[in-house]
Amino acid sequence: MPDMMLLVQMLVMLAVIGAFAGVLAGLLGVGGGIVLVPAFFYAFQTLGYGGAQLMQLCLATSLATIIVTSVRSVLSHNKKGAVDWKILRSWGPGIAAGAVIGVIAAASMRSTTLQALFGVLALIIGFYLGLGKQHWRLGEVMPKGLRRGILSPLVGFLSVLMGIGGGSFGVPLMSLYNTPIHRAVATAAGFGVIIAVPSVIGFLLLPIDPAHRPPLTIGAVNMVAFGIVIAMTLITAPWGVKLAHAMDPKPLKRVFAVFLVLVALNMLRKAWGL
Repeated sequence: MPDMMLLVQMLVMLAVIGAFAGVLAGLLGVGGGIVLVPAFFYAFQTLGYGGAQLMQLCLATSLATIIVTSVRSVLSHNKKGAVDWKILRSWGPGIAAGAVIGVIAAASMRSTTLQALFGVLALIIGFYLGLGKQHWRLGEVMPKGLRRGILSPLVGFLSVLMGIGGGSFGVPLMSLYNTPIHRAVATAAGFGVIIAVPSVIGFLLLPIDPAHRPPLTIGAVNMVAFGIVIAMTLITAPWGVKLAHAMDPKPLKRVFAVFLVLVALNMLRKAWGL
């Protein structure tokens, strides 16, 4: 039977995390995973759960929440006709394959290795958010053939290693290939579903050492964190949307980029044992 005081502590910490992630998602259009993974890491560590599989626990739980939020987002965007189903159909199989490979890779890595990978990739995303320009282009249409065959699994693979959905890699990729930003955001939500569903199935089968496993954890997915974060993001995401319409989100995106770089550097510091 889980310790009730521990569950209460988890409840409070995870409610704050979920609320923060929801506001950011609504305000800046960034995926919750980029915030949830480091937040879960510090929360579980603070509660006394460490070990060599801590990052697997954080990645899996983050991806589980992305299933719900991405499905909801796709349905909402589809009502406005913003989802590019042609891109989803052509890129989906490769992304799903990359996600499965990502789970296999993540399951075999130590937590410190995954921390370092998260830190490096989060640095790249942070610099792009802060310094990227809307007019940057790699091409006028989305890649096909060999380039799509390389890039689509890479999106799924890297997303799983970071515990994120399709937004952090999918939106910049589609924007660089001349996809309008509103269509890129809507379609990237579909990437999130394609990434999260197969990866969570894999993580549910991954055994975690009981000594380092929070209460109510199935495989590598903590059900307490999943439930609380989903509830809070559904409440607070509309608040973020209202704030986005009330102010210019561009300066805030740069502030978030700085925040993300600092989080990434701290994750790298911990990975290197400093």
